[in-house]
Amino acid sequence: MSRLYLDWNATTPLRPEARAAMASAMDLVGNPSSVHAEGRAAKAMLERARAQVAAAVGCAPDEVIFTSGATEAAMVLSRLPAGHDVLVDPTAHDCLWAHLRTGGGAAVGHTLAWGLANNETGVIAEPPRGAEGGWLYGDRKADWLLLDIVQAVGKVPFSFAWSGADMAVVSAHKFGGPKGVGALIVRGGLDITSLSLGGGQEMGRRAGTENLIGIAGMGAAAEAAARDLAAGVWDEVAEIRNILESELSASTNKTISVGNGLPRLPNTLCLIAPGWKGETQVMAMDLAGFAVSAGSACSSGKVRPSRVLRSMGFDEAQAAQAIRVSIGPGVTKDDVQRFGRAWTAAYAKALARAA
Repeated sequence: MSRLYLDWNATTPLRPEARAAMASAMDLVGNPSSVHAEGRAAKAMLERARAQVAAAVGCAPDEVIFTSGATEAAMVLSRLPAGHDVLVDPTAHDCLWAHLRTGGGAAVGHTLAWGLANNETGVIAEPPRGAEGGWLYGDRKADWLLLDIVQAVGKVPFSFAWSGADMAVVSAHKFGGPKGVGALIVRGGLDITSLSLGGGQEMGRRAGTENLIGIAGMGAAAEAAARDLAAGVWDEVAEIRNILESELSASTNKTISVGNGLPRLPNTLCLIAPGWKGETQVMAMDLAGFAVSAGSACSSGKVRPSRVLRSMGFDEAQAAQAIRVSIGPGVTKDDVQRFGRAWTAAYAKALARAA
């Protein structure tokens, strides 16, 4: 039987709208910074994509700064003023954790870096607010908030404008765009140091000639993703995910479904299978024709228990026995039932061998 891709949180298939936009961009010879007709045509395509992304995330177009992805966008945390601490959500992605900065004592300010929707578990968590407003991290109040909305865009309703965030990071390939392009969203009026030095591209906040082909694809994908969300496509995805979750829970009383009962992304299922290591599950399913993950794709090859699950209270053994199944539009009930049968049979064999 044909292979079944169930790792949408790692990357999504390229949308046909994105492919078409990228093909059109390939035919433009101009540099968006040039003032002649060819340059103006390229600039128009760039600004169209900026408006498409802005509409999808609920911000103003001039708040969108194109980057090579969310990881580069998160580098804004290292450009904060000296003495400005960065407080990081315990379950946040590594691209935020890389900028953890707590000098202790009297910092001149605090920025809270928070993952809105976790890529491993799908759990959605709002950053904590203080009783008098502002953002809290334990007993510390943050002046600024940076949200990682990578997994949320196009899957759940979100608006940067009403979120109260000061910054956000986005990655195109998580909602059907190409890899290697993303954006930093910066609240209007917030002064940040440029992500890179050189020319004055991206309103002086990210130097270098823009990746017009990738950006065009990102814009088209963002528009299509917003349209799908409004049409209820992801409600249907959630129904398929729930079918898989119910069937796996019924097949064995050993598995733990992480985040069940909590607000979650509609497509994500994180399973802990006691007695069966996550990386072994991934290999077994790969051989059976199914692509799943043992955690974040950015951490692939690193055989270690999930930091996210450990921070949620699971012990080291449990954290090492987890896999993530993440689906998307087009994955059917028959597809997930086929996976469920294969996974259940393989789990039974693994437990029998260990007995």
